[in-house]
Amino acid sequence: MQYISLGRTGLQVSRLCLGTMNFGPQTSEADSFAIMDQALEQGINFFDTANRYGATLGMGQTEQIIGRWLAQGGRRERIVLATKLYGAMGSGPNDRGLSAYHIRRACEDSLSRLQTDHIDLYQMHHIERRTPWEEIWQAMEQLVREGKVLYIGSSNFAGWDIATAQGAAAARHGMGLVSEQWDSSPGAHWRVDCWAARSRRPRPGAGRANMPRRTSKSIAPSSRPTRRCVRSLVKSLPTSHWPGCCTTRSSPPPSLGHAPWSS
Repeated sequence: MQYISLGRTGLQVSRLCLGTMNFGPQTSEADSFAIMDQALEQGINFFDTANRYGATLGMGQTEQIIGRWLAQGGRRERIVLATKLYGAMGSGPNDRGLSAYHIRRACEDSLSRLQTDHIDLYQMHHIERRTPWEEIWQAMEQLVREGKVLYIGSSNFAGWDIATAQGAAAARHGMGLVSEQWDSSPGAHWRVDCWAARSRRPRPGAGRANMPRRTSKSIAPSSRPTRRCVRSLVKSLPTSHWPGCCTTRSSPPPSLGHAPWSS
């Protein structure tokens, strides 16, 4: 197994990350345990989940399965554990989003379900424009100070949202985002820096008028106008527009059909 840095951090993660979204609804607990055991045996140390995963069994069920697997012992210290927050976890008005109120509560609930005392990579599952970044970063920084979270990442963020988040973090002298997980559909690729690219070609003409021109055959812009090919966007902006943003430090596995990336 090859290992690379998580963005610009010193943390080493496996090139392959084990996604767990189907654990519970489509994969039994016994099979989920077997998959995680085999992944660990093969050198995969990067495990990803989210607080809403569980679908028909109930939100949080996937985290609970992982928690019971970790509780067997000898596993937690061998993996980099990532989870996410944002989506509704209840019917209350503050049971979703990225308010400081919900961030604190969502983290505590995930820690309980995962049966661990800390989350290695805590990711915002979607952007929320109602909550100011000052509030979001204050809440995240508090979790880091308390030792409950080590790194902060994003998921499904557009390029300009990443730029805004990093600018706000830099103003607070914080590290900001260390990763972006973009599109979890089959064939898509998780980048372990601040931006991602889909490995599938979009439908002909889909959203093309709103997309920056492609700069590499390895990059296919998303069919959603709000999900742009961030690498093209980054290369077109001065470095000062991306304060604190990490540079590309890895190339995707050749098996995914990508050409190497460069910073």
